[in-house]
Amino acid sequence: MLFNPPVIALIMVSVVVTLMLLAAAGLAVQILMYWDIGSGSERQLILERRTYLVSTLLTWVFASELISLMLFIYNAESMSGQFVGAMCATGVLNVNAWGWPALFLKLIIFFSGAVWLAINHLDNQGFDFPLVKVKYLLLLIILPLVMVEAFVQLQYFLGLKPNLITSCCGSLFSSEAEGVVGNVSSLLPSTALLLFYGAGLLMMLSGTWFLWRKSGGWVFSSLSVGAFIASLAGMISYVALYVYEHPHHHCPFCVLKPGHDYAGYALYLPLFAATALALATGAVSRWKHVPSLSAVVESNAPRLAWLSMMLYALFFSVATFFVLRSSLVMAPFW
Repeated sequence: MLFNPPVIALIMVSVVVTLMLLAAAGLAVQILMYWDIGSGSERQLILERRTYLVSTLLTWVFASELISLMLFIYNAESMSGQFVGAMCATGVLNVNAWGWPALFLKLIIFFSGAVWLAINHLDNQGFDFPLVKVKYLLLLIILPLVMVEAFVQLQYFLGLKPNLITSCCGSLFSSEAEGVVGNVSSLLPSTALLLFYGAGLLMMLSGTWFLWRKSGGWVFSSLSVGAFIASLAGMISYVALYVYEHPHHHCPFCVLKPGHDYAGYALYLPLFAATALALATGAVSRWKHVPSLSAVVESNAPRLAWLSMMLYALFFSVATFFVLRSSLVMAPFW
């Protein structure tokens, strides 16, 4: 399995990203110890020149993590025919104990990277770089996650054996399954509908308040995380059923298949991008009190919130479209 091109690409991306972050960590430590924007020393000038270079490199690093996340899911889906019992990415992730942790770590790194990029962009627009220590401290927090993710992903790929029998999505995403997934899959249509659209409505209302009053950015970000979780739960317990036109098929990965018009891409891409932008909104808006950033925050934070809300609206519109066009009818809704 290690000789699959997507697997090789994913391993190489993890290695390169880890090495680049390790190199950047050295600069981060120096900045936390010696950065003084008021100093004209040679060391300060060197740090300022290096931070420009490292910031550019880290932009590409976190962009690579986004591509890595998408490729990881695509690869899991494309390999489903190589394992007995696997019907989609769920079965491939179930081949060994490392699959799901690798996916969750990639998600955490993706959203952490989005926050870092937002803070970095904001800091670069301040004449005194007021957030330089904040963003490099955050970098040192992200680095262990990236290293663990690289290790977990490698263990996952090393454990992919074609002769292994895995479980399909029907056994994991079912009302009879134990744990959180089973509870989500067994939600009543009315409860799932309320959770799905209710969380989205609260998030949109908080975003509208933020755009109107220019306050409450952290509330909008927090509710966006809740909306993201509720949306994934709604995908499993509600939307997926209408896409498959089957009342007992809850898998959130089969929607990526061509037999379902690649519906998953139209749903997940705006959802993930909207959540990342909402988190960026909260990260940017909290620095409005910094004099050199006040004007920038006033213009950037509402723009991020607006884009996030538009993408959330797109996600819910697409989800509603798939529900309304479906031939499935489940009482008491559609």
